[in-house]
Amino acid sequence: MTQHDSVTPTAVAELVREIAQALVDEPTAVDVQSVDRDENTVLKLRVAPQDVGKVIGKQGRTARSVRTILGAVSMKLHHRYTLDILEEDE
Repeated sequence: MTQHDSVTPTAVAELVREIAQALVDEPTAVDVQSVDRDENTVLKLRVAPQDVGKVIGKQGRTARSVRTILGAVSMKLHHRYTLDILEEDE
């Protein structure tokens, strides 16, 4: 078993959850779902409606930064991870 075998999509989802919880005003409302597809895993991030702007950031910079981290994880693990930030109406 290699070091990469111990890193699961759940662990990567937990990383995204921890980052999002540090950014928002309502950390208990953060939810990350992991959806496995053929060649990649989609991480669906939901936060409280008033916190969506905090995880996206000005001009999308915060979201881009989280996606950059996921890109680095993807390269290391040889498995593509993508992030979808879901917006829901109040």
